[in-house]
Amino acid sequence: MRPDHMLQEAVQQQLDFEPSIDASHIGVVARDGVVTLTGRVGSRAERATAERVACSVKGVKAVVDGITVELPGERRTSDEQLAERAYARLASNVSVPLDRIKLAVRDGVVTLRGDVDWQYQRQAALQDLHHLPGLRDVQDEIAIKPPVEAVAVHDKIRDALARITLVEADNVRVEVKGSVVTLSGQVASWHEKGIAESTAWSVPGVSRVDNHIAVV
Repeated sequence: MRPDHMLQEAVQQQLDFEPSIDASHIGVVARDGVVTLTGRVGSRAERATAERVACSVKGVKAVVDGITVELPGERRTSDEQLAERAYARLASNVSVPLDRIKLAVRDGVVTLRGDVDWQYQRQAALQDLHHLPGLRDVQDEIAIKPPVEAVAVHDKIRDALARITLVEADNVRVEVKGSVVTLSGQVASWHEKGIAESTAWSVPGVSRVDNHIAVV
């Protein structure tokens, strides 16, 4: 494992190297492989990119995102305008069941509430607003409808993992309680960990995935 000061420096250098973000206002703290990002950026997209870049650095076990989004003065948008733009954006996305999702806007933060049948529908709504001008943040309060039988969810996830060549399915443990899936075990890369999680989300009825898979 890299010493904390070396990991901190590596993450900071990688952030500086990323052309799509201004890393001059981002602070990095590393402790036992856990990296905490602080400071401020000008958009939610920059914050997401900073988190992704930090996760990509070798030796990083987890990233705590403490970055705040501060919009430049000329980009400030009234909540009324933001609500109209957000609604129009979601209404144009065929993957979003807008009749079951409600919007609330306050101080540049959009909160999504309601329920959907599938995780991809919730994700589509969140991603659709990701680059909305004037947006400070999105709060997700969308629920997945009640699950199918837990045993069936478990078996479908195991079968799906077994079909994926990039993931060693035998190294991933799956536990299902109600609609909550817990993944544990070990994989060789962050990419494999992400694939395992997205596979779990692909099963209907899953409302939450706790991904405790270790990258070794």
